[in-house]
Amino acid sequence: MRKFNIRKVLDGLTAVSAAASASSAAQQQQAGNRETEIQETLQSEHFQLCKTVRHGFPYQPSALAFDPVQKILAIGTQTGALRLFGRPGVECYCQHDSGAAVIQLQFLINEGALVSALADDTLHLWNLRQKRPAILHSLKFNRERITFCHLPFQSKWLYVGTERGNIHIVNVESFTLSGYVIMWNKAIELSSKSHPGPIVHISDNPMDEGKLLIGFESGTVVLWDLKSKKADYRYTHDEAIHSVAWHHEGKQFICSHSDGTLTIWNVKSPTKPFQTITPHGKQLKDGKKPEPCKPILKVEYKTTRAGEPFIILSGGLSYDTVGRRPCLTVMHGKSTAVLEMDYSIVDFLTLCETPYPNDFQEPYAVVVLLEKDLVLIDLAQNGYPIFENPYPLTIHESPVTCCEYFADCPVDLIPALYSVGARQKRQGYSKKEWPISGGNWGLITQSYPEIIITGHADGSIKFWDASAITLQVLYKLKTAKVFEKSRNKDDRPNTDIVDEDPYAIQIISWCPESRMLCIAGVSAHVIIYRFSKQEVTTEIIPMLEVRLLYEINDVESPDGEQVPPLPTPGTGSNPQSIVPQSHPSTSSSSSDGLRDNVPCLKVKNSPLKQSPGYQIELVIQLVWVSGEPPQQITSLAVNSAYGLVVFGNCNGIAMVDYLQKTVLLNLGTIELYGSNDPYRREPRSPRKSRQPSGGLCDINEGTTVPEDRCKSPTSDVKDNSFSRSRSSSVTSIDKESREAISALHFCETFTRKNDTSPSPCLWVGTTLGTVLVIVLNLPPGGEQRLLQPVIVSPSGTILRLKGAILRMAFLDTTGSLVPPAHEPWREHNVPEDKDEKDKSKKRRPVSVSPSSSQEISENQYAVICSEKQAKVISLPSQNCIYKQNITETSFVLRGDIVSLSNSICLACFCANGHIMTFSLPSLRPLLDVYYLPLTNMRIARTFCFTNNGQALYLVSPTEIQRLTYSQETCENLQEMLGELFTPVETPEAPNRGFFKGLFGGGAQSLDREELFGESAAGKASRSLAQHIPGPGGIEGVKGAASGVVGELARARLALDERGQKLGELEEKTAAMLYSADSFSKHAHEMMLKYKDKKWYQF
Repeated sequence: MRKFNIRKVLDGLTAVSAAASASSAAQQQQAGNRETEIQETLQSEHFQLCKTVRHGFPYQPSALAFDPVQKILAIGTQTGALRLFGRPGVECYCQHDSGAAVIQLQFLINEGALVSALADDTLHLWNLRQKRPAILHSLKFNRERITFCHLPFQSKWLYVGTERGNIHIVNVESFTLSGYVIMWNKAIELSSKSHPGPIVHISDNPMDEGKLLIGFESGTVVLWDLKSKKADYRYTHDEAIHSVAWHHEGKQFICSHSDGTLTIWNVKSPTKPFQTITPHGKQLKDGKKPEPCKPILKVEYKTTRAGEPFIILSGGLSYDTVGRRPCLTVMHGKSTAVLEMDYSIVDFLTLCETPYPNDFQEPYAVVVLLEKDLVLIDLAQNGYPIFENPYPLTIHESPVTCCEYFADCPVDLIPALYSVGARQKRQGYSKKEWPISGGNWGLITQSYPEIIITGHADGSIKFWDASAITLQVLYKLKTAKVFEKSRNKDDRPNTDIVDEDPYAIQIISWCPESRMLCIAGVSAHVIIYRFSKQEVTTEIIPMLEVRLLYEINDVESPDGEQVPPLPTPGTGSNPQSIVPQSHPSTSSSSSDGLRDNVPCLKVKNSPLKQSPGYQIELVIQLVWVSGEPPQQITSLAVNSAYGLVVFGNCNGIAMVDYLQKTVLLNLGTIELYGSNDPYRREPRSPRKSRQPSGGLCDINEGTTVPEDRCKSPTSDVKDNSFSRSRSSSVTSIDKESREAISALHFCETFTRKNDTSPSPCLWVGTTLGTVLVIVLNLPPGGEQRLLQPVIVSPSGTILRLKGAILRMAFLDTTGSLVPPAHEPWREHNVPEDKDEKDKSKKRRPVSVSPSSSQEISENQYAVICSEKQAKVISLPSQNCIYKQNITETSFVLRGDIVSLSNSICLACFCANGHIMTFSLPSLRPLLDVYYLPLTNMRIARTFCFTNNGQALYLVSPTEIQRLTYSQETCENLQEMLGELFTPVETPEAPNRGFFKGLFGGGAQSLDREELFGESAAGKASRSLAQHIPGPGGIEGVKGAASGVVGELARARLALDERGQKLGELEEKTAAMLYSADSFSKHAHEMMLKYKDKKWYQF
């Protein structure tokens, strides 16, 4: 154990004990006793860091695929991510190392494998037969750009079309190129002088695998005979082609064009289309062509046994539909349905009963991948209703601005939130089961409830059930509905603290036991909510306005000056108390016309109907002071046992009794110190220089806030991209003196050195590393609590650390966590019976602290974590018994005191990307892993640790990444993950029928091996593409029990293991070089892309 003899000098405390050596000796002796008394059970082997699951909508989706037999959906993104979805609760995330965009995905249907084509001209084969899919093979094209791929059902030969108009053929078992190539100049007419453009479509005739339909961008379509290596027919059209689709009988195909037309062609009539349709064109009377429309980006042609075929298309709207939302059009017989979407369509797929292209398709649903949503349309029901989406894809419905994570909650919480949330569900969904139903769930080895709360830019809050690595929305609360909505720009003079999102949530403080919820919003507003299962109508919304300003005058105002409270509209029925204000206000609107005493938002004055769930208890707003806008709230805490809420910003601190609806404390930060202020501060009047006031993330150098930590106060990086242009620069003196409240903690502990018993108090941490203690004198419970005032007084106790204070917690003599006191939840909207009233009179705040009932001689430990260091302080003696400098060169973004394996530890996430844990109380380092550097504000704002080794952060604007730092969870993770691949019999092929067999009709098969194999086609040019073995090779083979890919991969591995590894080193080197090159390109692109964006728009 370390000895800190010059502890106080190092910590920069202002008062140094005269008997330093005596206290030092006493401290060492005391620390020695502590070590013998508190047995620490956590060791470094209890910790291991790994990602668990990723939830939410795939960010920037770019490709879509579906396996109709396994019933699994795959989505690729512009950042090289791959998301796979099976039945609700079965999903998986993988990542291509290069980070290049996924341009196309192709399942090897019912084989448990998937081919991805990327924008960097690589093809990858993924093995899905293991819980964490891995790449078996990769192929990198060197001379040509990949534009389109096609893998026929039950074939091992993948057709790859390129920008030059050529088609190469890849064996998906060995991932090698065939020598068979279809060159563009052989495919088109020899007389044609112009290049036909890139390949936009490849497919084989459903009835004859030997005929390949090739679509070129310019409008040329070629039917290529694979055996004779020549074109059978060429179909030319003067409009560019976007997509092509076959009728299942192989006698007709349909093309979609850039002028909004569809052309249907008979295979044997290449001279002109059999039919031309303009789905959204206005038909002109004189027989003229309809006006051109926007391009039809994709078309699908699906047949049914019983009726007309379906033609489904995206795009093609007329040009005069400005501002109209993107549409999917479903044409069925004579009816045309236009389905409007909320976002632009990335891709769509029609789900059909059969995987065989030469059978009636029997479509039953359409999967539409939108820019920010996934929609499934039921084709079998009238009106084409959508299916209710069971995946948690609405995290980003409004941008996430803050996040909190609670593991091991009370067991009745999730059912309670679910029951009130169930009433919020929309109606009118399809009655059918969700059709993406593949895979199997993993084993549930974690039994404790977990809840994630997300705060959003529109003022909404969502509660999610996050138990056992799944995610499901429970309940949504709209905090903005308490405020009047501004109708237009001129009507919003007060919301100009921020340019946009005036209701955005900044901080969430939640007590799971009492279910009290408190939020702080960007417009300097705080709302306190109580949970109720009853619906109520609130006639007048309880409201308080607080005038919190920062001003140091040369002349001190007389102590104890009492000022009448500000007029608060709508609180007539509430008891009005005398509000002690730090500075008297001159008038409600100052004489020189500056805005004064007005809040940023206007609370509704009409009755508010509140549904079961969270209901408003009190709205508190900070007001303008002499033309100065209120500063954003930087910390917040609520305590249900005391009936108090406290919040602070860079001006000071305010405490409100939400039961009596009165302001108890309203002090500038400096006044908290009294005469003990260690800083020399210059006088300042708020009118001399404007305070910078910004949007959600305007974190100035002098302030670093608990849920908002983005910049260290020590860093000189000024991030004012969120700040209003009118904000003036902050002087260095002002910067030093602007000390914000960065941490707040209600507790029952020893407030002074000579205390003999613990009492309720509030610990306050600031951005300059000071901890101050405020004593709370609470009246008795029951009716007395509502009649007698709460008395608040400073204790004089001051502690110092390096860096802004982030988190505080208290341990008892056994080293167990002492949670803050709380009231158990009860229904407030039902009148109490007499017995209950008697009980509540007697009821003292429930403090779970064992120390209150133990002997007076027993003490507690305060654990304080700042941006730079952590200290454990013995109470009541206030001796620092352990100290750990967490980081010298960086700063801690998030620190949490959490429980793990029946013990507790301090978990920290640093801006340099390190995740660290320390034992308590001795602060021994247990884990230090470099995880991810702080690349943007979003990670800084949303990273949080919770109990049982769980943590999360927002990895993209639409996705939550969960991770664990518990060794036990890492070991059990494989069992908990769902399985994507399940053995399913492939459906039988359609029966050819007697007459078709007799007269040679029906599907023609082709021996592709004979055509494309090395013996017939020869070897492909080595410089054309290089093979890169994937990391998933060995494990992939273990997982692949059957199927074409499995057998060949196994044989290939056996060869490798026998030592025939020719060229492997060369390939690995090439892979590494390629990987490094693509990473540097990607990094540069990212930097350019995100240079000027707000953090929650990333």
